[in-house]
Amino acid sequence: MAQHDIKFALNHMVCPRWTPQQLIEIAAEMGLGAVELRNDVGENSILDLATARAAGQRARELGIEVLSINALYPFNIWNAERAAKAQELAQMVDAAGGCGLVLCPLVDADHTASDEEKRAGLEQALTELDVILGRYDLQGFVEPLGFPISSLRTKAEAVSAVEALGLERRFGLVHDTFHHQGAGETAFFAERTGLVHISGMEDPELVFEDMLDPHRLLVGERDRLDNVGQLRRLLKDGYEGYVSFEPFAEEVHALEDPVAALRASMDFVSKRLA
Repeated sequence: MAQHDIKFALNHMVCPRWTPQQLIEIAAEMGLGAVELRNDVGENSILDLATARAAGQRARELGIEVLSINALYPFNIWNAERAAKAQELAQMVDAAGGCGLVLCPLVDADHTASDEEKRAGLEQALTELDVILGRYDLQGFVEPLGFPISSLRTKAEAVSAVEALGLERRFGLVHDTFHHQGAGETAFFAERTGLVHISGMEDPELVFEDMLDPHRLLVGERDRLDNVGQLRRLLKDGYEGYVSFEPFAEEVHALEDPVAALRASMDFVSKRLA
């Protein structure tokens, strides 16, 4: 992909006050090709099959791809409850005509499992999810979370487990620029990446290991996460998928004109990449 051909998408976290239909309609109005739906944006969440079908119908009408529902959490702590939730979410992704399910690991300071126990839990979850997602021909998008208390911090760990199980066709990575920087990871896995999430962080006093979701802004001039550098590397290495905006900061969610802010961020990133 040429650097100027970057394909932007909208994660519902750009504006949780929009309904799923509004998210899809605004993506179409902006000339974008895809959205990510969520199950954690309050009353606008995808929580049942009827809502998923309605969103999928609107997406088809407007030619918008549904990339994912975000997310199954904590996917790597497998039990009967997680299996039931995974089945429920897979059905909703299918009802929305979506491509896959985002999978987020446990983040818990009190989680004291050994590295061996974490690896065993990860492999069990991937094995079970292969079966569930396979019923609907869906992808699993594994998103390591770079927080120090995360049970799966790096993409390298995820790739190792997926490859050990021979499940490369079922599972891809989410390269999240915030979590890549937070984990201090330097490896890129463009060939394993199914989805990219971008957000910016501007606080000059904050060290990367102390970053939290409320610090996540749209990407602009004062960004400290090197979003443009990360994207340049991914594109250079052959990534051809979508780049999805995923800001969590309340100041972004409260914007009077989020579309203008998104356009400005798209323009900034595109020009820096050109």
